[in-house]
Amino acid sequence: MFRETLEKMANNCDGAIATLVMGFDGIPVESVIKDESVDVHTVSTEFSFVLTQVRKAAEILEVGLLDEVSIRSENLTFVVRVLTEEYFLGMALSPQGNFGKGRFLMRLALPELRAELSGA
Repeated sequence: MFRETLEKMANNCDGAIATLVMGFDGIPVESVIKDESVDVHTVSTEFSFVLTQVRKAAEILEVGLLDEVSIRSENLTFVVRVLTEEYFLGMALSPQGNFGKGRFLMRLALPELRAELSGA
């Protein structure tokens, strides 16, 4: 269902390791993995817990709804855009990956992915 959009994003961003749609409960819906050297599903599942905590903190602090989060480490950049209250779009990038283009492609894909989630 989401595969074509995820493939387009992964193939059009230099340094993209993977793209995925996942529930905040850590259950993957669909993913495209270009580099198997990183266990993207495990990373995403663990980060989904962190994202849930960040969402709760934003709510408690009354700073508005969570929209985007980036997590940078020495070997990976993980960018998340919230799709719905239950799902997020994620992109894993190599340290040399094109972070700006990844964010841009994710922003462009949001309406299409949200429409697919709602069944429209």
